[in-house]
Amino acid sequence: MELYLDANATEPLRPEAREAALRAMDLAGNPSSVHGAGRAARRVLEAAREAVAACCGASAGDVVFTAGGTEANALAVRGLAAGRRVLVGATEHPAVLAAAPGAEALPVLADGTLDLAALARALDGPPALVCLMAANNETGVLHPIAQAAALCREAGALLHVDAVQAAGRVPLGLGNADSLALSGHKMGGPKGAGALLLRPGLTLAPLIAGGGQERGRRGGTEPLPAIAGMAAAASAALPEAATRLAPIRDAIEAACVAQGALVAGAGTPRLPNTTSLVLPGVPAETQVISLDLAGVRVSAGAACSSGKVARSHVLTAMGLGDLAGCAIRVSLPWNTPADAAERFVAAWGAMRAKLARGGAAS
Repeated sequence: MELYLDANATEPLRPEAREAALRAMDLAGNPSSVHGAGRAARRVLEAAREAVAACCGASAGDVVFTAGGTEANALAVRGLAAGRRVLVGATEHPAVLAAAPGAEALPVLADGTLDLAALARALDGPPALVCLMAANNETGVLHPIAQAAALCREAGALLHVDAVQAAGRVPLGLGNADSLALSGHKMGGPKGAGALLLRPGLTLAPLIAGGGQERGRRGGTEPLPAIAGMAAAASAALPEAATRLAPIRDAIEAACVAQGALVAGAGTPRLPNTTSLVLPGVPAETQVISLDLAGVRVSAGAACSSGKVARSHVLTAMGLGDLAGCAIRVSLPWNTPADAAERFVAAWGAMRAKLARGGAAS
């Protein structure tokens, strides 16, 4: 039986999200239309906005719906950067790095957390926009967002937080950040919807101009089924429930470390569902293929490179050197079975033993 452990690439669709999306598909109206059918669609859209805002302790008016987390990040970076230097964490997601070419990279410590002293030094200059993920997609490491926000506030800088991986897994709020990006399918919703939360009173230039949707901040008819599903997933993805995954993750780590693996970011606060396992001397691609043949689905980092497997820029920034090419990411979904640790460790141990004998994935 397949064991799917690649939730950070995409969570399995939650039943609540599927039902909400199917109901929305039956609505004929455009949310911008003023007739009855349009008003019915608008009610669903605004209820979804309320639900997404509630998962982050925000107000409905703070929510701008997008086509996904990548667009939400790009909208924040490009919409808020005018007249500001852009500073990005060295381990940020490619969606943020690509949206800010030429940005200054902020170093991380060996455990993967932001170097706050380096941030303080970098903020000593012209106004800046700081981009920092709440949780790293490869290691699960949680950045010190509250401390970073305090430094930004003191320096008059704006702070954008990529919360795509954190939402629904750890307590999250807009808090002292100026903007926060979400993705529906990373919470168990359908693919095709995301959101950017904006601090009240903050304005930004839209990436997509159109018919004035989303208060003029994102043009185009809203993808109502995906948004309704995202809202249902946001309501169902409770951080308290996600904590049940931590013991399973810890059991996987303990068993693999006993057999020679390393854990990137071990000892620092991380997402309860995520581990980055390093097997020295064995390329990540070889590990992923071997486990896939055994029916265990994991990845080698961000699932955003058209299937390519390359050395992790995240682990490189953490100082792992050649080991950065020997790590797999195991990320447990919301419906992880109780025996997942036992099944994964059995497959991983068999893979390790085969490779130690000189075998190869085939």
